[in-house]
Amino acid sequence: MVVTRFAPSPTGYLHIGGLRTALFNWLWARKNEGKFRLRIEDTDLLRNKQEAVEAIIKAFNWTGLNYDDEVVFQSERFDIYKKLINELLEKGLAYKCYLTKEELETIRNAKMKGEEPSIDIRKYRDFEDELDLPFVIRFKAPLSGKICFEDGVKGLQCVNADEMDDLVIARSDGTPTYNFVVVIDDHDMGMTDIIRGDDHLKNTFKQILIYEAFGWEVPKFYHVPMIHNEKGAKMSKRDGAVDVMEYKKEGYLPEALINFLIRLGWSYGDQEIFSMEEMINLFDPKDINKAPSRFNREKLDWLNSHYIKNSPNERIEILLRDDFGIDIINHDKKEILIDELKDRVKTLKEMAQEIEKILNEPQEYNEKAVKKFIKDEVIVNLKEFLEFIKDKELNIPTSWHDAMHEFLEIKGIKPKFLMPPLRIATVGDTKGIDLAALLSVLGKEEVKKRIASLIAKFEVF
Repeated sequence: MVVTRFAPSPTGYLHIGGLRTALFNWLWARKNEGKFRLRIEDTDLLRNKQEAVEAIIKAFNWTGLNYDDEVVFQSERFDIYKKLINELLEKGLAYKCYLTKEELETIRNAKMKGEEPSIDIRKYRDFEDELDLPFVIRFKAPLSGKICFEDGVKGLQCVNADEMDDLVIARSDGTPTYNFVVVIDDHDMGMTDIIRGDDHLKNTFKQILIYEAFGWEVPKFYHVPMIHNEKGAKMSKRDGAVDVMEYKKEGYLPEALINFLIRLGWSYGDQEIFSMEEMINLFDPKDINKAPSRFNREKLDWLNSHYIKNSPNERIEILLRDDFGIDIINHDKKEILIDELKDRVKTLKEMAQEIEKILNEPQEYNEKAVKKFIKDEVIVNLKEFLEFIKDKELNIPTSWHDAMHEFLEIKGIKPKFLMPPLRIATVGDTKGIDLAALLSVLGKEEVKKRIASLIAKFEVF
């Protein structure tokens, strides 16, 4: 059975690069009817944040990446790590290293200069006595030969053993290091396939040695190139490297973000839009691109607008209320309002802002629009239009459309002497949804009130 995992550290937010890694692992497990596990790597007790753990869980719930079994917390497994470190010591596969900070600094400085260090990093590798000094525990890496593995994305990967130091597996305070605990956890959780960022590629060689030291089967590795910004550089917060839940706050739908992420580094022909079922059926980590992908905000916006257009209005109403505080569930013209905005907006946040602009009487008017359209004769037209609609039944967009055009015909004037001024009166600007739909949503009495307000402001006595 295929078993994959996502293993974040709760020291900060979950960004989209992490979510994409989780998605790839989730899809591969679901495709193979296996398991997708979640592990929280919280061994750094000083930097861990409970809110970061909660944010990770929220992001998984929002995007629908359900995990199997209980969440594993590394902080609850220290006794297991300690026992296995002692096992390696007893087998002679690890040793206590008493090198001081000064000695380590000397070695580090020499290497940075490309020189041969005067102190051997393996000084205590075969030391058999015990010293009453602080120590770390190092793993005995092989001194010759090659360490190789077949990466599912990058192909055969090899490194010469003499390029590797004896890695530290326990710090001087006894806490185990990342490259040790990750092997123990992945083995105990039954991992068969590990899909992760290629910033871990060098770690994999070290981890393979630990697998082999315990006689455990090495899982299949797939190392995924990073996501870059549109210029091909490392992503920053400005580029979109923010908390996944920020995308929810900005009005993106989870299926749009997931669809966007699957296409960052993986493709299936020229297809851009995938249902979750299609992703599961078509995804194979061997098809992940070898080169870094580039974040494209326009593509994300395009996908989000597609999913908004194809979402039921009932769902959008609830999201607008729950996420943006815009409650139109009991508005009698909500269907017209949502249908009109669906074709115009890229995000639900944008839709919420547009609805707020429509439903609240304008407190100010666009100066350029007023200067261009609000003339003395236009004020006269608006006054006459108020009288004209007084006895008309205006409930639906077509009735408003017919009334406006009838008025234009009777007056013998061009649309610009009525239509833009009506928009300015109702929403303070000349941009927005179809005018007849707008007037219908507001209702006759509200329209009359807003026209009267504009007349009162700009009428010259």
